[in-house]
This record gives sequence, C-alpha cells and structure tokens, in this order.
Amino acid sequence: MESSTPKPFTRAGFLNELEHAGEWDIIIIGGGATGLGTALDSASRGYKTLLLEQADFAKGTSSRSTKLVHGGVRYLAQGDIALVYEALHERGTLIANASHLVHAQAFIIPCYDWVSVMKYYAGLKLYDWLAGRLSFGKSEFLKAGDVLQALPTIKPNGLKGGIRYYDGQFDDARLALNIAQTAAEQGATLLNYFKVTGLTKTDGRISGVKAIDQESQKEYILRSKVVINATGVFVDDILQLDKPAAKPTVRPSQGTHIVLDHRFLQGTSAIMIPKTSDGRVLFAVPWHDHVVVGTTDTPLDAHSLEPRALQQEVDFILDTAAQYLTPAPRREDIQSVFAGLRPLAAPDKNTQSTKEISRSHKITVSSSGLLTITGGKWTTYRKMAEDTVDRAIQLGKLVYVPCSTKHLHIYGGDRERSAIDKLIHTDANLATRLSPGFNYQHADVIHAVRAEMARSIEDVLARRTRLLFLDAQAALQAAPVVTQLMAEELGLDKAWQDAQLESFFQVARSYLNEQTLPEIEQTL
Repeated sequence: MESSTPKPFTRAGFLNELEHAGEWDIIIIGGGATGLGTALDSASRGYKTLLLEQADFAKGTSSRSTKLVHGGVRYLAQGDIALVYEALHERGTLIANASHLVHAQAFIIPCYDWVSVMKYYAGLKLYDWLAGRLSFGKSEFLKAGDVLQALPTIKPNGLKGGIRYYDGQFDDARLALNIAQTAAEQGATLLNYFKVTGLTKTDGRISGVKAIDQESQKEYILRSKVVINATGVFVDDILQLDKPAAKPTVRPSQGTHIVLDHRFLQGTSAIMIPKTSDGRVLFAVPWHDHVVVGTTDTPLDAHSLEPRALQQEVDFILDTAAQYLTPAPRREDIQSVFAGLRPLAAPDKNTQSTKEISRSHKITVSSSGLLTITGGKWTTYRKMAEDTVDRAIQLGKLVYVPCSTKHLHIYGGDRERSAIDKLIHTDANLATRLSPGFNYQHADVIHAVRAEMARSIEDVLARRTRLLFLDAQAALQAAPVVTQLMAEELGLDKAWQDAQLESFFQVARSYLNEQTLPEIEQTL
C-alpha cells in the first residue's frame, strides 16, 4: 500500500503510471458505476489502484439509466424492505456528496380510483419512514385540481387525485466521469479503451491480468494482489477467462427509454405510473429541458456494448404514455431512443421474469481468487464499492484501512465550469454552440479531450455532453464540427475524421426515431 497522490486526468499521464507501476494492490476490470466506485473506494483508502475499461467510462449500462437516484418504490411493493432501506440511505449520501449533479425531484402518481389513492399513500408513507432523516420531502395527497395544476398534460377524465412523493434525479454519465476524476485525485490510475484479454495465475491463484491498449495495440502483463471483476453484463466473459466452463452469473435485462420535447410534461414534476399493463412501473421525468419516458424490462440471452431498442419496447412505452398524457406522444415526436442492459444476478432456476431476478448486489470469489461483483443499481454504487473493497482487503491480505467515501465529495460543478470559461476567455470562438437550442459549446469539446479523456466523437456527444441522448438528429448534425475540433486538438488526420464520422453514424442510428432515419441518411 502506498499513499495516494493526485494525478491530472489524462490518458498519457495514466499510461506513464502504468509503465512504471510494478505490482498493484487492486486491479479493477470495468469502468461503469460499480468499477469506478470501487476504484474511488480503493484509492481513497490508500491502496495502489488500477482500473481498466475496454471502451469508454460508462459506455454501457451506467450512461443509459432512467436518471433516477431512488430507493425503489417498485421494490417496496415487492416487499424488499432491506434493499429499499439501503438505497434510500445511499440516496441521501449521494446528494450530500454530489449536490452539483443530484437533486430532489417531485413525483406524482395520478390515481383514477380511491383504492389506488389509499394504497399508494400508505406505501409512500412507509417510504418516507424508511428514509428517516435523509428524506427528500414528505409524501402527500393531492386533490385532482392540484394534480392538474402540477401536471397540465395529464388526462383529467376520472382523475380522483394523486400522491406526491420525492426521490432523486441525476446525470448518470456525468456522475460516472466525476467519480473517475475523484478517484484520480485520490491516487487511482484509470484507463479507457484498455481491454483485459486474460488472467495470469501463480500456483493456481490469480496474480494479475493480460491487457491491450486498444489505441496503440500494445500488450501488457500487469501484476496485482487482487483482481476485481466489475464488468456489469460482461462479468461472465471475465469469469470464463478464469474458468472456461463457468456457470453464468448474470442475466441481462434490457431497459429502453424514449426522449420527448418538454411540452409533453410541462412543469417541474415527474410522473410515476406504478402499474403498467405488464405489471411494471413507468416514469416520465423532466431531464435537461426534455422528458425521459421509460423503462421497459425485457429479459435477454445476449449482451452487447451497443444494445438496440426493440420496436415492441418503443410501442409499449408510447401506448402506456398515451393512457395518461394529452396529447399522446407519437412515434414522430421521439427525439432520441436509448437502451441499456441491467446486469441482474441470474436466478438458480430458469425464468423469463425479471421480477424473480435479484436487484441486490452479490460478491463472489472463485477458487483461483477472482473477486466478482454483480447486481446492484446506480443508487447503491458507493455501498457496493465499500463491500467489494472490504472483501478485497481480506482476499489480498492488505493492511486494513476503513472506508471513507461516506463523506467524500465528488469532483465537479464550479471547477468544470471554470475550466471551460477559461478556454473561452482564451479563444472567444469556442463559445460557439454545437447545436441551436442546446448550451453545449465548442469549448466543451476541447475540455472533454484535454481533461476528460474523450477519445471519440461518441465519447463527446453521448457522455461528455448528452446531446445524442437528448436529440439524435442534432447530435448527427453536430458530429462534423466535433470531429474537426477533436482532430485539431489530438493532431489526427482526415482518415481518422472519416472513420470517426462513419463509426458515429452507425452508433447514432440506434438512437434515431426510425421515421426520420431516411431523411437523415440523405443529408449526411
């Protein structure tokens, strides 16, 4: 173990660290919420920590959530009190440590019969009680007129009233990046586009990893006292590097969302539909001056870095929204569609119902000493990381240092804005917007490359900014100027620009409303 020293958040700097590191205390595979949280926990305790991500930070599930920091009203209805209690308390910790990204959000459950009023009022009072002093606000009954005032687009016919309660909302990809930056400040080394291709063993025990830098194609053998598999829906790929016949531990479930103009949800309150036609929940949430509507819960047998929304999922969201919103959103109103895969812990029995798959996290250690963390949710990422590092300390026989992340503030906010303002002060042209109607500027692109390890157009338009998630057509139209700015900053040629544009177009296709796709293809 060595004392942590802050590092600048640059890929070149981290590569230099890697070249001269020697043995690590902990190597973490996976740069989503769980892996990044684990890197932060480990580094903040003073352990020599390396995180490797095969794509970009939060490329997968961790940038494709419903944008909620919540205890889980659905889990409360299922009787999973322990999970709800843990999540509510972690929700309180998160808003305290990342107030620049997490804020309280009012939700309203519209009720069209009095039985629903009584049932949800009682359930949400229990939700308040479980939150205790970390409550975001007291639940309350609203008369029909008050519901209509707060939700002008809700269908009024038969409305009896509603229950207003409070949960949290956040920007998932931005929080992931800020956690990574905080981990770096605590001494961690983090590398994106760095794929683990094998595990090394000494006398049958895990002693490190084989990995390849996907930019330079240089291969590395990296030694570590503990290796942590925190790869989300890809955990079984790593487990099979350890044991080729390993039994699957994760069952992916796809969640799809659509993004609409803010006119479909006027005001500041969100809507929670507690029971859809398939017995699940649906949210309509204001986010970055748009509305995110979702999610679905579709069991899948395969996983990918770029999952595509199924048409039946989009139809389900539109059909359900039409039962509550006026006017009802139509397919042509969709500005972006995105799908993510949840890494749910697989059940012991064969099932097609994700209701039977645990949302709790689970830590396992293989006979060779590979530590794997599965399950969980964004809200509980910090507690998952704490539990994981506690187990890693035992496994690697590290000197015990207590967890300190409960009161560790996450990087970001004014510091980011100040850096971008300095760029604009140096070059006024960098104040130019990437797209009309959005506040993203050319300076955001330069900052993303210099200080946030963005390596592709998609990194910038999907995760450093959220333009692809908010308006896929606008993101495609902004892509050429982003490519040019990045090429100039990185010193890359036209061949790189052409390849980037082609690659981004292929990714962006899955975010586009299918009715606008032919039109876009003709203009690009």
